[in-house]
Amino acid sequence: MQPNILIFMTDQERGDVVLPESPCITPNAARLAQEGVTFREAYCPTAHCCPSRATFMTGLYPSKHGIFNNVSTPTAINTGLAEGVITFSEVLRDGGYHLAFSGKWHVTNEENPSDRGWEELVVTAGAGSYMHRSTADWQALKQADEDHQRKHGEVIRPGWGNYQLFDSYESTGEKGYEDHSDYPAIAAACEALPRLASSDQPWVLYVGPLGPHDPFIVPKQFVDMYDLDDIELPASYHDTLKDKPAIYQRMRQQYWNQLTETEVRDALRHYYAYCTMEDAMFGEVLDALEASGQADNTLVIFMSDHGEYCGAHGLYMKGVPAFKEAYNVPVIMRGPQLIQNPGRDVDHFISLADFAPTFIELAGQPIPDATTGHSLVPFLQDDAPSDWRDAHYTQFNGVELYYTQRAVTTKEYKYVYNGFDFDELYDLKNDPLEMNNLATDTAYDEIKHELVQKMWRFAAEEKDDRLFNPYGTVALAPWGPGDAL
Repeated sequence: MQPNILIFMTDQERGDVVLPESPCITPNAARLAQEGVTFREAYCPTAHCCPSRATFMTGLYPSKHGIFNNVSTPTAINTGLAEGVITFSEVLRDGGYHLAFSGKWHVTNEENPSDRGWEELVVTAGAGSYMHRSTADWQALKQADEDHQRKHGEVIRPGWGNYQLFDSYESTGEKGYEDHSDYPAIAAACEALPRLASSDQPWVLYVGPLGPHDPFIVPKQFVDMYDLDDIELPASYHDTLKDKPAIYQRMRQQYWNQLTETEVRDALRHYYAYCTMEDAMFGEVLDALEASGQADNTLVIFMSDHGEYCGAHGLYMKGVPAFKEAYNVPVIMRGPQLIQNPGRDVDHFISLADFAPTFIELAGQPIPDATTGHSLVPFLQDDAPSDWRDAHYTQFNGVELYYTQRAVTTKEYKYVYNGFDFDELYDLKNDPLEMNNLATDTAYDEIKHELVQKMWRFAAEEKDDRLFNPYGTVALAPWGPGDAL
């Protein structure tokens, strides 16, 4: 029997917040983990919404699906998926599934979910979205900047608009989140479940809230669940970044160093509160699934598109820094009729590219040969493939400013090729917080060489042509592709 699939994808949630050792309160994620499988080493291909979501939908890396940065701004490299690229939803629709979409899209600015086989319930960041400012907007900021004193949790940005990183408000709803902008997508998904369950068709329901994306503006009742005195500074907060690329240093020095250590802890408290609120919304969806009578035949996935620094290394948001907090995402899967030995953790590297082939296999359809990812079904059956990947790879081409960056992460080491600055190398066994950059230490040249070769081989497989230009101003990797191919 083809299983139903329920996907709950948050926006900008770190992988560690749902783990048992985290101080973040996520009882519904914990409930799912006890009944399913937690993938501790799940990663996105790019620490950015659009390319990561496109990878999730297609099973391809950006070099193949064509989405490299925000599709809703004038700086987009491409605003639509590459010609000929198909999504898992199209394959499942043709295989008899009913697909319903509620929440954030942001895969392409040229199409909506309905163009790719989905029934649209609620769609945010759909086709034609514009995430930019007009001349009038900029002119209005000039007056706002005058005589302004920095508030708690605020970052001063002259001429750009000051940024309130975190804050709270009194919610009037009984649940504490009915007046939050995420709730319409949650409510629409819950309302659709009885109708989906009454059909003879298998179904996919995608639920995509916008949180816990910055700014961390959260109902006060969730913030009050955390005592500020119990919140510790991130373990890597005191990293000076002096041995890291200069852009990392500039981001911290120009903006985030304005925050006191108390504000850094309070920001983390508000981020945890945001994650707790999203977990409560997730619980409402789980309850609706139980009430539908189809929980036993439904694969439920809790996940996110990318992470958030939230003070790690003194940074916030995501983007060009290549540290783990922005790339590691939560992935928990439950399926009573699909998962063997529930309650397990999986420590193999998995990618957002692995979901499309997983869904296609579960639907009984042939997996396209061109996918970057591979089906996760063996992991659900507690049968890890012996030839599974031994490294995770990234493809980052900038957010709104362009940076060419690629990273290769194994269980022991991480190499980051920065085409805009000097490289990074971390000994993850001895330095899991990525504090000490060893890229210029000649004692590690052999290891660095091996990782650079892995980078080139993956780039060739994925047709990552942007890396291969041999001109003297851009051929900056310490060893070129001819050394590896």
